[in-house]
Amino acid sequence: MALAELTNERTKMNETRENTMNRTKTELDAVAVKQAHKRVSRKAIRAPQVLNEAYAYERPSSFSRGLRLDIKGVTILLISGTASVDEHGRSIHQGDFRAQTWRTYHNITALLESEGASWRDVVRTTCYLRDIERDYAAFNEIRTEFFKQQDLDPLPASTGIQAILCRPELLIEIEAMAIFESDNGNTVRNR
Repeated sequence: MALAELTNERTKMNETRENTMNRTKTELDAVAVKQAHKRVSRKAIRAPQVLNEAYAYERPSSFSRGLRLDIKGVTILLISGTASVDEHGRSIHQGDFRAQTWRTYHNITALLESEGASWRDVVRTTCYLRDIERDYAAFNEIRTEFFKQQDLDPLPASTGIQAILCRPELLIEIEAMAIFESDNGNTVRNR
């Protein structure tokens, strides 16, 4: 019986040592992966002269107006859904779809310019309309005029979606993605 207990004890010790070695190997593998993983450079995009930060709202919201990602000589700007909101976080041009659309383009332009970009760098937009059946014709008319003013060729890829927006008085919200070559975060292309 003493021999059987000793054998059981030795088996348990071996299993414990093996589990510890496996766990340690797993932990070492996790550390190696963390060391090999390099984060992409990113920073928040701001244009406080036209648009306040979402966390400064009366009822704070947790998102950045946009993010700038710098990846191996390429900069990507991800502009969050942007609407007809002023520098104090107030919805403006309530009930006026056309004015809200123009203000939305104005706000996005300021966000792009804060990072040295323009609408010529925009490759995609997603356009959310509260009532697409009622407002799409007006939206497309304004978008066409705005893009002509920007002398865009080719035009950005775009999707139009009917959606309930975050505030009942907002009639339109647009998000955008811009991409351009950069050198250490500085724009290197001709405008």
